Amino acid sequence: MPCFSCGARQTDPVRGASPWKRGVRRQTQVLICPDCQRTHDLDLDTCASCGSIALICRLGEVECRSCGAVRLAERPTAAPERPCAPERADGLADEVAAALDRVLGRFSPA
Repeated sequence: MPCFSCGARQTDPVRGASPWKRGVRRQTQVLICPDCQRTHDLDLDTCASCGSIALICRLGEVECRSCGAVRLAERPTAAPERPCAPERADGLADEVAAALDRVLGRFSPA
């Protein structure tokens, strides 16, 4: 998953924890690259209880990592700026299948 702001792809860290951070924006889990973390106007969702941006979204719920408050994620009313993961899944699945075919020496009939 690329950075939601600049589109940079995440790379494997040399050692230790990843410098990339998670956040929630418009009810969707996003990744934030180290460069974009320095930007103070990321427009991330905040916790209604404590105001923290340390949120995670999973299984239709948004949880605050600061205070532990949990709420249901609402479906966005407007179209997202970038396609969400389910909309990109078909293309990604095709890319992965093609890569596996190349690596494993399988060829599909023309």
